[in-house]
Amino acid sequence: MSLSATIKSIQDIMRKDVGVDGDAQRIGQLGWMLFYKIFSDQDAELELNDDNYDSPLPLNLRWDEWADSQKLGKNAPTGDELLQLVDGELFPTLKELAVDDLEGIALERAKLLRSVFEDAYNYMKSGTLLRQVVDKINESIDFNQSQTRHVFGDIYEQILKNLQSAGNAGEFYTPRAVTQFAVDMVNPQLGEKVLDPACGTGGFLTCAYEHLKQQANSPEQLERVKQSVLGVEKKQLPHLLCVTNMMVHGIEVPTTVRHDNTLRKPLRDYGREDQVDVVVTNPPFGGMEEDGIERGFPSEFQTRETADLFLVLVMELLKDGGRAAIVLPDGTLFGEGIKTRIKEKLLRDCNLHTIVRLPNGVFSPYTSIRTNVLFFTKGEPTTEVWYYEHPYPPGAKSYSKTKPMRIEEFKPEKAWWKKRQENEYAWRVSVETIVANGYNLDIKNPNAPENIHEDPMVLLKQYQAAASQADEARLALKAALQACLEQSAESVK
Repeated sequence: MSLSATIKSIQDIMRKDVGVDGDAQRIGQLGWMLFYKIFSDQDAELELNDDNYDSPLPLNLRWDEWADSQKLGKNAPTGDELLQLVDGELFPTLKELAVDDLEGIALERAKLLRSVFEDAYNYMKSGTLLRQVVDKINESIDFNQSQTRHVFGDIYEQILKNLQSAGNAGEFYTPRAVTQFAVDMVNPQLGEKVLDPACGTGGFLTCAYEHLKQQANSPEQLERVKQSVLGVEKKQLPHLLCVTNMMVHGIEVPTTVRHDNTLRKPLRDYGREDQVDVVVTNPPFGGMEEDGIERGFPSEFQTRETADLFLVLVMELLKDGGRAAIVLPDGTLFGEGIKTRIKEKLLRDCNLHTIVRLPNGVFSPYTSIRTNVLFFTKGEPTTEVWYYEHPYPPGAKSYSKTKPMRIEEFKPEKAWWKKRQENEYAWRVSVETIVANGYNLDIKNPNAPENIHEDPMVLLKQYQAAASQADEARLALKAALQACLEQSAESVK
């Protein structure tokens, strides 16, 4: 059975369980189990290759000691016995895992376990169905086999896409084409730190890691790359999925991904040690932060609109010369009041050199809000902003789950990026024009074919020619009708 078929069959088993309600809980349940299986497979590999490695897991709670039916035979727990082990021993132990006697990689892995299971939950109420799920996972997934590991990366990407139908989970997932394009354009380099302060399931982080990994020429450089990709996510489910995603991509101990709310720390408390070279992010938009979060920001920027707060935070977290790509809704571009003051700061402190305007449907089906990718560099003011209006592919009128945006669509933008010229999709606007318009960045494409305005005299001549043609056609029709009438009259005679 293929891995994709295995994932589907596991979800079908979960649908029979009265404790699992909806796609979000099914993905959460599958998430912690896959994480723990992958963690355990890595633990076995570490113990085999490193005589000094001491697993932080109690022996009786290691995956193989309770989950592997092939190894345990009739002694494999099931039913109420399995539920008691998972709910009564596994989860309480991992949430409070002892770390006092650990050091090195074992300590880091123990901290990772605690952070992942801190808010995780076993939703399944049937130990028999739980045993069926565990057996399916054991039959199909051995993360220490390189072939399975490669294919599993693609399957995990599909699991993350399934979040699109999980209620309001749109905040968790950014289409791969958008993350890849943004990372390619900010082009992080070896030795630079890359941050996503609202990392969701880790799409930007995995793209950044793969981008940097290609530049590493030694095991030492690769280890430094693994420590240079940083993320923060405040919600338990996407944090769990993100950590697993990073492990799937080869980061064995992704402790650089924290379970926290970046906005909770007052802006004044961020210092030079917190600043990074590159920020790539798609912060949640359309929502409101919890009461009191805004008081950690200067009074002129205090708002509960999440996207606005993150834009201010990103500017603070960049080093001078640092680069950012941030996905923001149209509302940020044309909004007034606090939004105007934030845009004023952006244009004053950063070079907002490019805004790529994405078409409707990129985040379909969970939101129809139009979005943009803003690219800017900190430390120099904006003099002009280039816009690029990303078109639909030929023959398409929108995107969907079955026909999502593809990275190949961004080839024209990439070709245009270094040798910029105005065309039907690209145009530039001076900062003076933007300031005169009240810092409104929502500027329509003046070069779109339907927006091109001819000289009035040319339009008049075109109108006169069209009117003349219409008169000629009308006279010809009148003559033809007259002839028909005369012919009919002759026939009557």
